[in-house]
Amino acid sequence: MIEKNFREVFDKFELRFFRKIFDLVREREGSLSAMEAFSLEVIDMLDSPTVGQFADFLKISQSNATYKVNSLMKKGYLERQNSAVDRREYHLVLSEKYYRYQDLLTSYQHTVIGRIQERFPPEDLAKFDEMLAVISRELMSEDD
Repeated sequence: MIEKNFREVFDKFELRFFRKIFDLVREREGSLSAMEAFSLEVIDMLDSPTVGQFADFLKISQSNATYKVNSLMKKGYLERQNSAVDRREYHLVLSEKYYRYQDLLTSYQHTVIGRIQERFPPEDLAKFDEMLAVISRELMSEDD
């Protein structure tokens, strides 16, 4: 039962996400391709990676990663920021344009969280929050 319910919730979030991505991805000048949109999501989740870290995570070549990064910079979704530790190295930083796009994708999460908070008592919400933290920290640690 828990597997079926988990899969249903996961699928609903994923389908909503994909629909939003494809709604945002249009064949027009400066628009994002689906691969670019997914690349931005990865860069966001990696929290300002270097190009090398981005490439390593996706298991793509450095030149392929550089090509994707340059395209995203040209479209205004990404910026480079020199490392405070090593000025020769730079990190990928998401731009304001990205965060405006990201707000469209996360609005459904806020809607669902609001519904959860309205529906369940505080003690259930605290337990659910604790369970989500354990799932993220301990049960999915292989992706760190």
